[in-house]
Amino acid sequence: MYIPLKLPPGVFRNGTEYQAAGRWYDANLVRWYEGTLRPINGWRTRSSSQMTGSCRGIITWRDNSGNRYIGAGTHSKLYAMNEAGTLKDITPTGFTSGYASSTVLTGYGYSTYGTLAYGVARPDTGTPIAATTWSLDTWGEYLIACSSWDGKIYEWQLGFSTPTLAAAIANAPVNNKAVLVTQERIIFALGAGGNPRKVQWCDQENNTQWTPAGDNLAGDYDLASPGTLIAGKRVKGVNLLFTDVDVHTAQYVGAPFVYGFEKAASGCGLISAQAVAAIDTAAIWMSNSGFWIYDGYVKPLPSDVSDYIFTNINFAQASKIYSVHVSKFGEIWWFYPSSGSNENDSYVTFNYRENHWNIGTLGRTAGVDAGVFTYPLMVSSTGYIYEHEVGFNYDSASLYAESGPVQLGNGDNIMSVRQVVPDEQTLGEAVVSFKTRNYPTGTQSSFGPYTAANPTSVRFSGRQVNMKVTGNTLADWRIGVMRLDAVPAGKR
Repeated sequence: MYIPLKLPPGVFRNGTEYQAAGRWYDANLVRWYEGTLRPINGWRTRSSSQMTGSCRGIITWRDNSGNRYIGAGTHSKLYAMNEAGTLKDITPTGFTSGYASSTVLTGYGYSTYGTLAYGVARPDTGTPIAATTWSLDTWGEYLIACSSWDGKIYEWQLGFSTPTLAAAIANAPVNNKAVLVTQERIIFALGAGGNPRKVQWCDQENNTQWTPAGDNLAGDYDLASPGTLIAGKRVKGVNLLFTDVDVHTAQYVGAPFVYGFEKAASGCGLISAQAVAAIDTAAIWMSNSGFWIYDGYVKPLPSDVSDYIFTNINFAQASKIYSVHVSKFGEIWWFYPSSGSNENDSYVTFNYRENHWNIGTLGRTAGVDAGVFTYPLMVSSTGYIYEHEVGFNYDSASLYAESGPVQLGNGDNIMSVRQVVPDEQTLGEAVVSFKTRNYPTGTQSSFGPYTAANPTSVRFSGRQVNMKVTGNTLADWRIGVMRLDAVPAGKR
């Protein structure tokens, strides 16, 4: 009898391995798209120069003449890069460097006199300092930037032929956590002036006028929130304001109030300042309490991998989590530090078009979707900007997808498998291997890998089998529904 291994797309990794029966259980650098398993495309360096510091913010835009730019911020620098790949340090004069990693202050002076023994580091009983991130936006053709640690709002008015630096916007509040430029061309300063709940905004089309008056639209508002503002996103007619606890909306209503504010939901604040991605009609983000979506209302987003992800995050460095929209495939990627790492080394993705989840390992600290540039851009921990979804270079990483247990027959008899009938676009571009068990927690036996032939001769038996498909060539391979030729071998 032929047993089709017809598994639905995406990874299921909640609970036990046996609960993933008939599903994919593990994966790396592959995706399911339009009904087939395939590799993600590879990457190549775009920047020949290395940025100094840990990049936690990146943006792309065009100036009024159509020239393309990349803006990127590290904990210690602000950079601009033109389409030719020339990297310029545009760090403002007087900029205060932040932290490459989340830090708990335990040094001298961080407690009362006489606390603990001499020479023992004083503990910080408050919230650890988050890794420094940048919020980046555009004001027309100019770059707007704010570091979460430095807190000033800067503007870079272009200029590659001369060493033009970004400069603080006159009269703008300081000690801010983030910025957002609304569709009305008004800058929001979030956490303005050091007040964690304050939103302050400039006059329309005038980013140096921040004092409210009868003849301008400048203003401010304190959110009714126990949290700290850390990010903002534009989503089709509304501005979403995120704290680490809750989410608020700000909608333009005109003079005299200018904006109307409303709490959208509680208990769903951002896990990090860069953990939210905006698509045309929605925002999707990661919280300490799971995944969430706003599409007019805030709702929890069920995830097939949340159990695995939230037991695999190094929460001490969760402020480094960074989301990237890959619109070509309808995916949101979150890069995060795994429990064994202090830097982003893993990812989880959600395909919002096909509604499935995926996991894998890849170290990226920031990224931005394609659009202005042909390919998505992502930044490595070494400070280089990479083009993604291009070619088949993976830096020697293994590309694979492994299923959970698939029951052979009705699971009563032990089945003997004699052949694999592959469903592969080009035979030999992937290899398959198998693991068998008689019981969910029984001893596991491994077989293969086998290079696909039509059919492929194999010899193994068991009540359940896990299949692993591994890329064998640097090519755009496709895998459909494999079948096993199996016969009963008895109950024992």
